[in-house]
Amino acid sequence: MADEIILLDFWPSMFGMRVKIALAEKDLKYEYREDLRNKSPLLLEMNPVHKKIPVLIHNGKAICESQIIVEHIDEVWKDKSPLLPSDPSQRAQAMFWADYVDKKIFELGRKIWTTNGEDQEAA
Repeated sequence: MADEIILLDFWPSMFGMRVKIALAEKDLKYEYREDLRNKSPLLLEMNPVHKKIPVLIHNGKAICESQIIVEHIDEVWKDKSPLLPSDPSQRAQAMFWADYVDKKIFELGRKIWTTNGEDQEAA
């Protein structure tokens, strides 16, 4: 039985891009669904806590949050090129930097895109 993989995403999302890169690295075929204007019933059902993308639906089960999705992909398809180091210390280091990007870089980018004038220059 082939795995059914659906990605709920929005094209400019850096978090969704992380998942798309992981899927591409593992050479996995998936169905892509995008609808950010209206949160679809499927998105609300699959991510009822945060109600946001990306969400990977693997054989009917939802995995939310991009870094958790990447770990899931890496663990499920171990026979294909690894995404994260096997050494626990190196893996922790990779996870640290992914978390850093999520918390620091994303916030800076969000400020730049959502502010104007002097507020933007200060960001």
